[in-house]
Amino acid sequence: MALALALPGLRADAAPRAPVVLAAASLQEALSDAADAFTRTRHPRPVLAFAATSALARQIEAGAPADLFVAADAEWMDYLAARRLVRPPARVIATNRLVLIAPKARPQRLAISPGFALARAIGAGRLAMADQDAVPAGRYARAALSSLGVWPSVQGRVTRSGSVREALMLVSRGEVPLGVVYATDALAQPGVMVVGEFPASSHPAIVYPAAIPTRSTNPEGEAFRRFLVSPAGQAILRRHGFGRP
Repeated sequence: MALALALPGLRADAAPRAPVVLAAASLQEALSDAADAFTRTRHPRPVLAFAATSALARQIEAGAPADLFVAADAEWMDYLAARRLVRPPARVIATNRLVLIAPKARPQRLAISPGFALARAIGAGRLAMADQDAVPAGRYARAALSSLGVWPSVQGRVTRSGSVREALMLVSRGEVPLGVVYATDALAQPGVMVVGEFPASSHPAIVYPAAIPTRSTNPEGEAFRRFLVSPAGQAILRRHGFGRP
């Protein structure tokens, strides 16, 4: 009788727990599909939460529970690593590109090159970008525009969004004439068109490092990270426009 009573409890304790995954907003569609595929390998479906990398890093610093953190740049991952809030090493799962977009209903033609006429193309409107002081997409965008010599002409006419997805939505709704987002964001939003792609040399490499928060005790976080760098996981990321690590 004692054994019969104990066995159900043992089975419950042995059941894997769904990992909590905090990930950059630009990964929303790709990681949602990856979570579905991961579940088909007899793992619990990860609980996904998406926001700006900066906001998620601050949440982890404040003690938010998480079993995997996927950032949109190395800087915020280094921030957590310096405070011993993630376990080394962080592993890059994907890369991305930076593009200039316009509303599909109001297309524009503009060649991205040193000194290009971005301010004139904006006209009386504003340029949508993620926050250049905190959000990775905003920092990449400012670096690219500075490298091309056009940042001084537009820095006073920028709408600072809390995440790259907020900037994307401003453009898709036609509230601004142009915006700077990741190539994968433009692919995920049918309401925008890509005006041009920024040269890779104009900004730091756009990488997505993934690491296990120090407080996590759930091995499913590492299992999901391994899935993301597996051939199956990489195929899903590539289908959503992400580059190889």
